[in-house]
Amino acid sequence: MFDRRAFLGGAAATGAVLLAAPHLAVAQAATDRRFVFIIQRGAADALGTLAPTGDPAFAQVRGAFAEDFASGARMGDFTLHPNLAEIARLHAAREALFVHAVASPYRERSHFDGQNVLETGGNAAYALRDGWMNRLLGLLPPAESRAIAVSATVPMVLRGSHEVSSYAPSALPDASDDLLARVSALYERDAELHAAWQQALQTRAIAGDLAQAGGRNAAATGTLAARLLTGEGARIAVIETGGWDTHAGQRARLGIQLRGLDAMIAALKTGLGPDWANTLVIVATEFGRTVAPNGTGGTDHGTGSMAMLLGGAVAGGRVIADWPGLGNAALHEGRDLKPTIDLDLLIASAMAEHYRLDPGRAGRTLFPNIASARPLEGLIRA
Repeated sequence: MFDRRAFLGGAAATGAVLLAAPHLAVAQAATDRRFVFIIQRGAADALGTLAPTGDPAFAQVRGAFAEDFASGARMGDFTLHPNLAEIARLHAAREALFVHAVASPYRERSHFDGQNVLETGGNAAYALRDGWMNRLLGLLPPAESRAIAVSATVPMVLRGSHEVSSYAPSALPDASDDLLARVSALYERDAELHAAWQQALQTRAIAGDLAQAGGRNAAATGTLAARLLTGEGARIAVIETGGWDTHAGQRARLGIQLRGLDAMIAALKTGLGPDWANTLVIVATEFGRTVAPNGTGGTDHGTGSMAMLLGGAVAGGRVIADWPGLGNAALHEGRDLKPTIDLDLLIASAMAEHYRLDPGRAGRTLFPNIASARPLEGLIRA
């Protein structure tokens, strides 16, 4: 049975699948710590990912959807979707922390507006013109805060005054070594162009055959991100994943999405090797979905959602939830999971702990509207 005000699980010892259009963006920082932000575009269903199976209303309100959790990993009053097997192993190793019933300040149901709020850190869509991760670069050593986007466009979360380069796999034939050498010679006497060209060549070499494959495969994207985050490369990355808007046929579609996410995380961990111990991965979406399924076997746009903190740097093995309940009277606007934890505060707190930043300064910089809020503590290993 749920304790409405409890932090659940806090003290108790408790295949290569495609995600729709994953894109990768990378930033550089002078630290041994790594950070990866994975955006689930389309509003991922939190109740279909980490189910509150201990809530007495869950089985009835979710109907056939509840059957998917018969074999999932139990985490106190919650059960993880069985397709997240690698993430379940991270939880068992205390490298996964789940925070349920979260939301950004956004309370409408537009994907575009919700994603803008998620990425800019504002209190309304288009209230801010840059992304909170670009502002994060300003809190890290300036000489090492160069960023690169490995995608067709730089995600909003990484746009801003701090310069960001971009790299995207091309469908065109590869340039010959002779052509590359001629361009290098052409740019050699121009300090600015020469530096930019050399950086592009280094990124091309790191990406290798994975970029040529198009970067569409979830496991390949995780492996590519790991390559870019190791050695003297980048330290901060953004991975965009789409396909989470499950209005119809959700059970099969969400299962595929989750299996792909799991493969991406597994590849990222394997590729990082010993650097995984210093890595924080945050997985979040723009808003949640309705508690009750609709008439086409899907769910519609909702409010409360769930965030995952993964990695060797995470103080994991827990589910944190100020659980509101799924009874009719407890739902937001009579249909949605009611958010009880501020997603902005969660991210700002994690950033402050991970990078040893002053919590107040981190809050004011990344998410101005939670500058006076008390930070969450104990998210990252000491």
